[in-house]
Amino acid sequence: MTSHEICLPRKLINQLLHLAQQSPDHEICGLISANSTGKPTTCYPISNSASTPKNRYVMNPSEQIAAMRTLRERGEQLFAIYHSHPHSPAEPSTTDIDQASYPDALYLIISLNTQGVLEMRGFKPDGDRFIEQNLCLVENT
Repeated sequence: MTSHEICLPRKLINQLLHLAQQSPDHEICGLISANSTGKPTTCYPISNSASTPKNRYVMNPSEQIAAMRTLRERGEQLFAIYHSHPHSPAEPSTTDIDQASYPDALYLIISLNTQGVLEMRGFKPDGDRFIEQNLCLVENT
C-alpha cells in the first residue's frame, strides 16, 4: 500500500528529538495537534506512567485529558501520538499495535537505538498492523 507524504515542520521535529535525547533511558510520549488546515503545530509532552518506562509507555491519564481539552479549546485536532524507543528501532512493537486507540492519528516513533543517530518514523494503524508513512521535513512558516 502506498501512502502520501506527511510533512512536519522542522521546529516540531527538533522539539521531539530534543525531548527524546533528554530521556535516553526511558520512553517519552505525548500528542501533536494540527490547526484547522490540518498542519501539525503543537507538541504536548505527557509524562510516561508505565511501570516499566524503559520499554513501555502509558500516557499519564490526567495529563492526556488536559492536553486533549487544551487542543479542543484552541480549535485544534489530534494529529499524532509520539513516543520513543530508547533501546530499539523506530518500529512499532506488538504492544504499540495492540494499544493503538486512535485510528486516524499518525503514530511517530523516535529511536535512540543507534548511538549518535536519531531516527523518526511514522505509521498509521490498519487493523492489526501499522502502515509506514513517508515523512518529510518542511521549514517553519
